[in-house]
Amino acid sequence: MNEMINPASAVKSEEHWTTKDGGVKLFLFEKYAHDPAKTIGTILFVHGSSMASQPTFDLQVPGRPDSSAMDHFARRGYDCWCVDMEGYGRSTKDRDNNAPISQGADDCCAAALSIQKLRGKRPFLVYGISSGALRAAMFAERHPEMVARLALDAMVWTGEGSPTLEQRRKKLAEFKATNRRPIDKAFIRSVFDRDHPDTAERQVIDAFADAVTALDNSVPTGTYVDMCSKLPVVDPEKIKVPTLIMRGQHDGIASLEDLLKFYGKLPNPDKQFTVMPGISHASFQQKNYMLVYHILSSFFAQPAPVYVG
Repeated sequence: MNEMINPASAVKSEEHWTTKDGGVKLFLFEKYAHDPAKTIGTILFVHGSSMASQPTFDLQVPGRPDSSAMDHFARRGYDCWCVDMEGYGRSTKDRDNNAPISQGADDCCAAALSIQKLRGKRPFLVYGISSGALRAAMFAERHPEMVARLALDAMVWTGEGSPTLEQRRKKLAEFKATNRRPIDKAFIRSVFDRDHPDTAERQVIDAFADAVTALDNSVPTGTYVDMCSKLPVVDPEKIKVPTLIMRGQHDGIASLEDLLKFYGKLPNPDKQFTVMPGISHASFQQKNYMLVYHILSSFFAQPAPVYVG
C-alpha cells in the first residue's frame, strides 16, 4: 500500500452520470492518481443538507494545501467518488419531492452500483457528513455487503440535546410547506458562525460559499424535515459494518451523549469514536482539516482484524 502513496502524484478527474427511477439523472464525480481499477480502495463521499458534493469534497483554495479531500485521498492511492443527491448540484432537480434522507440512501445505492459496474465489484469505504452521515448510515444498514468501512461525521441520532436542531425546529412548518428552501452566501457563512467563532479561515468560508452558490440557489427541505421531526431514522443495531463516529468538539448538530449512546449500540466490535479538537460542523473546511484527514485515513487504511474464537 505504501508504494502507492505519493503526495506529488498528478490527480485526474472524470465526470459520470447514472439514472434511477426511469430517467432521474445523478451526477457523479471521480478523482484518482493511479489506475482506478487497481487502487487500494474506493471511497464514496456523501454530502449534507445544504450543499452539493463537489464544493464539499473537492474545494480548491489557493494557498491551502490539500484543500480538496478528494485530491488528498486520490494521491494516497484511493479511487475517490462523490455524487450529487437528487435535488442538488448537477443532478435532477425538477421532480415533485423534497429529497428526504431515505431517498438519499437510495441515491447512494444507485451511485454505488454504477461505480461497481464501471470499476469493479468491491465494497466501498463510505464517508458521510451531517445529513450525509444519515444517508450513508441508512445505505450501510440496507446494503452491508456494499460497505467495507463506514465513517459518520457530524452525525446525529435522536436529536436529543442538539442546539442546532432546537433552533431549526422553529422553522419546521415552513420547511414542511415547500419542497425547496433558498440558500445564499450569507446562509453558507452562517454554518461556520453558529457553533464557535474562528474555527475556519475566512478565505476558505468565502471560497466554499462561492462554490456552493455557483451550483444551487435553493436546496431540498427533506433532510431538514426528517432531522427536525422524524429522528431517529437509522437503527445502530442494524449497522453491521465497521464504523467510525467523528464528533467535532464544537459541533452543535448532536450532543455527545446522543452519539455515545448510538456508538454503544453498534454491534460490530471493529468500531471507533473520535472527538476532533477545534472542529465545528463542516470538518473539511476547518482550520484543523488535516487532523480530520488523518483520522479518516487511519480508519480507512486499518487492516482487517483477526478474530480469535
